[in-house]
Amino acid sequence: MQLQSIEDIQQQHRHIYLSPHFDDAVLSCGGSIAMQTQINLQPLIITIFAAPPADGAALNPFARQIQASAGLGESGADAVARRREEDRAACDYLGADYLWLNYADAMYRGYDSSESLFGDIGRNDLSLEESLADVALKIHALAPNAVIYAPLGVGHHVDHQLVASAAARLVNQKANIKFYEDIPYATKPNTLQARQTELKINMEPEMNEVSFQMDNKLNAVALYASQISPLFTTEANMRREISTYSKTIKPANSHIAIERFWAWDA
Repeated sequence: MQLQSIEDIQQQHRHIYLSPHFDDAVLSCGGSIAMQTQINLQPLIITIFAAPPADGAALNPFARQIQASAGLGESGADAVARRREEDRAACDYLGADYLWLNYADAMYRGYDSSESLFGDIGRNDLSLEESLADVALKIHALAPNAVIYAPLGVGHHVDHQLVASAAARLVNQKANIKFYEDIPYATKPNTLQARQTELKINMEPEMNEVSFQMDNKLNAVALYASQISPLFTTEANMRREISTYSKTIKPANSHIAIERFWAWDA
């Protein structure tokens, strides 16, 4: 079911996923989401950067390039509309509730190269960082008993960093926060360790076995059709890469598929 605003969050939402973009929560946590819906826990996926660019705003060449690589055409509004339909299909497939917030993707906010997109948060986004922190606090106030899942920021995408920073504000509020490993970035060697080293914060791993939900997860990821080629080249590669990574988290039990989360020590 689609929620229309943050105020629609209810106590029944005991597992809330903060997803920078439309596919991030499913890519990283789809097995856990599938498990929760199977036992009627009604997870909620909140996509933060779900808004189209401002009316009449011209896309920079970098944004046009990204949209072209995903087969999304030249219109930012049309591209976001299509991505929303993909997200609706994936969330419906998994049985999760979902909410789209009115913040625009980094490529619509002036980030105009790969270097800037995966670099430091821009000065123009400092007020946005504060706004997202307020959003995180409001979510926690509406559902104080919920587990809130947020990206760790592996890969250093600025939007992922912003959401991770907002969620970190909740640690001191004693919220139940779990940080997830951003897929596909976490599948690359040393990227997880690099992010944890950068943060300089003690974290404890928590593992969910999702072996019996991997097919559902991969089928849901496949519904984000526009992202398969840019992220994985082919659907077969996507299925192989995600499955392989999930089985390397516990090397001694390499037949078991795992999604790993990190609890942040305050």
